Amino acid sequence: MVGRRTVLRREGSVSRRPAPSEHPAPGSTAVVGDRVLTLPNLISFVRLVGVPLFLYLFLVARADVAAIVVLAIGGTSDWVDGWLARRLHQVSRLGELLDPLADRLYILATLLAFTARGVVPWQFTAALLAREVLLLGSLAVLRRYGYGPPPVHYVGKTATFLLLAAFPILLLAAASPAIATVTAAIGWGLAWWGLVLYWVAGAMYVVQASRLVRAMRARRAGAAA
Repeated sequence: MVGRRTVLRREGSVSRRPAPSEHPAPGSTAVVGDRVLTLPNLISFVRLVGVPLFLYLFLVARADVAAIVVLAIGGTSDWVDGWLARRLHQVSRLGELLDPLADRLYILATLLAFTARGVVPWQFTAALLAREVLLLGSLAVLRRYGYGPPPVHYVGKTATFLLLAAFPILLLAAASPAIATVTAAIGWGLAWWGLVLYWVAGAMYVVQASRLVRAMRARRAGAAA
């Protein structure tokens, strides 16, 4: 019985929500399901399709106006799938994977494309990519100790929102020199705040991962004693 409680506590420390067969904890607003064909998941799939479409429009067709529209829709719809999932009680494990995956793909694809065409300097891209490498290393350590990804923090979601809002504005500044002074100022303001919060969220994830690893090492040491 004690061993079972230990396993449940360990799983609860990294799971975002209880499994469908469990009763939700007091104050819980949603239960994770295994459904695939849901409206929020469909929106996430559409956002994923928008990534190669944006790259084609921006790098191959050089249709900057259409690329701005695709990027703006993909960025501003970031919150829609999660809101609908909670509103319609359609939170799913697949959705919890697709939403952050779409966010990261949009950010990485946009950064690489913008760097290739000189919209953003390579130093900005390198700073964001370094944070992703740090996070991937932390996730690898967590998996080694049997943990899944930590729950998304609101600081990370805020950083993602700022970056996804900044990108179409920066592209608009590059495509429309007449309004570049205003749009560039707004876009870079959002981008730099997004970069700072992106690293703050990354540091929080690393701290959380280190605490989980230390706790697991302590349990293993106690079991071996």
